[in-house]
Amino acid sequence: MNEHAALAAALLDAVRRQDFATTADGWQQGRPLGLMPAIDLAVVTFAPGRAPRWANVLFSREHPGGVVARIGADAGPVRNIRFDADQRDDRLESPLWAPGADWSRARFTPLWGPQEPPGLRFVAPYPASLLKLMVAVGVALAVDGGRCAWPDALEPMITVSSNEATDECVALLHRVGTVDELNARLQALALPTLRLLHTTPAGGWRNKDGAGVGRIHMTAWDSVRLLWLLDADAPPAPWLPPGTTLLAPATRDRLRGVLARQQQDEILSSGALRGLPGWVSGGPDAPAFAHKTGTTENYASDAGIVRTGELHYLVAVLTTLGRRFAPHERCATTWRLPALGAEIERIARAAA
Repeated sequence: MNEHAALAAALLDAVRRQDFATTADGWQQGRPLGLMPAIDLAVVTFAPGRAPRWANVLFSREHPGGVVARIGADAGPVRNIRFDADQRDDRLESPLWAPGADWSRARFTPLWGPQEPPGLRFVAPYPASLLKLMVAVGVALAVDGGRCAWPDALEPMITVSSNEATDECVALLHRVGTVDELNARLQALALPTLRLLHTTPAGGWRNKDGAGVGRIHMTAWDSVRLLWLLDADAPPAPWLPPGTTLLAPATRDRLRGVLARQQQDEILSSGALRGLPGWVSGGPDAPAFAHKTGTTENYASDAGIVRTGELHYLVAVLTTLGRRFAPHERCATTWRLPALGAEIERIARAAA
């Protein structure tokens, strides 16, 4: 077993141990969910004197035991997963994650991946406010291009996930003509599932604006590779030509600094929830974990850069384990996700 396969096996075991299908579901009066939720988890570990290790594992009602994404030696895009887009109904919500949802009636739209043969299908969950990481990168590209100054709204968009600040930043991207440039740049960097689509010049990015669920897309593997390009301490990205960069060094470091001031340690980390009944210790908190979270009733996501002492890794998770699974009104998700975050830290330490 090579080192990438060993990391994948450890991540599969870590997710399985949490038994997510038995998570209490608020939409079912606290009864167990009953089906494996969608969980897309990717990790890249770095250690002095060693080549990076990476793995992407995915779970869903169609793959309850988990599957391993096939990734080449250059850490390029996933090769064996057909990612389908999330869906939205007449209420502008996804019908896929409601209790008793009948997927046999759904008409799925391919997002990216091999279509012939069909391979393994995975419906990519909406990233929720993790999408604000893409918005921040778009703003940073505009700053590097001399189209605008660093906006005050970017900090609260990331650190407290202000929706109003996100409105301002999305409107700015349209005003300076950077939305299409951002999407084109992400595709040119071989991050094919990162797409900020259907936003509006007025700053609209939510479901009601015609964007949101089924319109804005991210996956865990492409999210960690985006973070790789924001991590000055990481080795060069092996899937890109030597010397390829995303942002100017000063802009890159400033954006990472904002991520390190995250105040919502409540998904893979749990420091913001310390003292609540049943509190579970998670992975590292900010500033050691420079990250962005996202939650709605249906979705919970988290992605960032962990750097503390010799421990250095990237992690991203996108799930359908939103606030409906939270055990307390102040929680963003089930305690099982920070428990998974602690397991990921342990695995990363072992890999280092």
